[in-house]
Formats: sequence, C-alpha cells, structure tokens
Amino acid sequence: MAEIFAKGIRMGESPRWHDGRFWMCDWLAGEVLAFAADGSHEIVARVDGLPFSIDWLPDGRLVCTSRAGVLAGTPPATALAPYGAAGQPFNEIVVDAHGNCWVDMPGSMPWEERRPGIVAVVRPDGSWEQVADDVWFPNGMAIVGDTTLVVAESHADRLTAWTIAPDGTVSDRRVWAELASDEAPDGICVDASGAVWYASVPQQHCVRVAEGGGILETVPVDRGAFSCTLGGDDGRTLFVVANHYGPEGASDGVVFTERVTAPRAGRP
Repeated sequence: MAEIFAKGIRMGESPRWHDGRFWMCDWLAGEVLAFAADGSHEIVARVDGLPFSIDWLPDGRLVCTSRAGVLAGTPPATALAPYGAAGQPFNEIVVDAHGNCWVDMPGSMPWEERRPGIVAVVRPDGSWEQVADDVWFPNGMAIVGDTTLVVAESHADRLTAWTIAPDGTVSDRRVWAELASDEAPDGICVDASGAVWYASVPQQHCVRVAEGGGILETVPVDRGAFSCTLGGDDGRTLFVVANHYGPEGASDGVVFTERVTAPRAGRP
C-alpha cells in the first residue's frame, strides 16, 4: 500500500509538481495548496465554488479554472484575476508549450443522466473556442511530447488523444487506450516513457498504461483515487490524491505517495 504524505484534506483534486514542490486543490475548502517535503502546506490561493484545477502559464503565472471562467495571477502577492472564457465553468486544465490552455467540461454530473461534454482551448489573448464534442465526462488532461493532447473519458472507460498544432487547433482524434469496464479514468499524468498514469475512483487505484492500453504498473489505495502526478527530486514519486466517495459526496482526503519506475515528463 502507498504511504500517506498528507491528510486533513476535505476533497483533494488537481495534483501538480511545480518549482520543486507538490501542489493540489482542496475543492471543498476552496484552496490551492503548496506542500513542503514533510507534508506541511501553505494556502497559496482561494477559489470560490468548484470545480477548479491549476497549471502554469509560460510567464510563470498560476492559471486556474473556476465557476467564473479561467483565472490567472502570481499568488500570494497577487490575487487570481480574470484571464479568459468568462463565465465558463471548465473542469480540468493543461497548458501547452505555446501558452494555450486546454480545458474540458462534462456534459452532466456523475449522478445525472449521461450526456457528452466538450474540450476547448483558451488562447493567450483570452479568447476561447470549443474544439471537440462527443466526449463522455472528459476529465484529466495531459500533453505527451508537446504535440499529443490526452483526455480521460470517465464515462467511456478510455483515454482519447488529439494532435495539437502550434496555432491552438487539434486534429486526428483517436483512442489512445481502451480500458477495462468501470475503470472510469479521472486525473492523469505522463512519464518519460510516454506512458500515462490514470486514477480510478471506483477501482481505488492508479494504473500506468502504454499507448494501446497495455498495463505496466498498478498502485492500490484504500479509497477513491481522484488524480495523480509525478514529482519529487528525481521525478519518480507518484502523488495520488484520494478521497472517500459515496452518495453524500467526497470526504476524508489524503495524499498518498509511491515510488515508481519512470520519471515525470510531459505536461502538466
């Protein structure tokens, strides 16, 4: 079983490794947290409502989805301010090498009748455009090798990919990996081999898969795995944000860590 790195989180999401530290969002507390090596943390920013997820722009600013649209800033010195897509409650976010923010939005909540969602791009000038539909509960997002956008479709049990062009358009939609039934991939990250780690709430584990769906490694946890990222000094520590999940929602969030084979790569 993976080791506990941090606890006392209400609902953990959107883990990231940035500037030598582990970062994450606590959705129910409305906080963006940055952690020291001993598991202690500071509140870096506050965000109203959920969902919200984070990444960084090429100029170093933190960028965040929110109920009010995409926000950006350099907290704690500067509060997050409107950046683009005002009023659009996007879920996940990943920023590419050109500064384009790739975002997604589910078409329905987990307890509602299933409807497809969308993938969109928020460009450096703040404008935004839908680039894909018919995506079934789009969730975690990552970029492999600067040109391949991978999105977890939780309600379709698959990872789907597009090729990114420098002008912020996508093409060549394809299935990157078909997964087993009820895996419901949530948050994802990429390693140096080009494999993707995905978190599964119903199966309470994180799985490393190669393109095509071959299973390479599995890390079990004792509650729903919502998302994961690679980090640490050598990039070989898998951080898993996990929460108990049931009819009343998520609670009792913790961060697990596990040493794994391949180091971090790609984005975020």
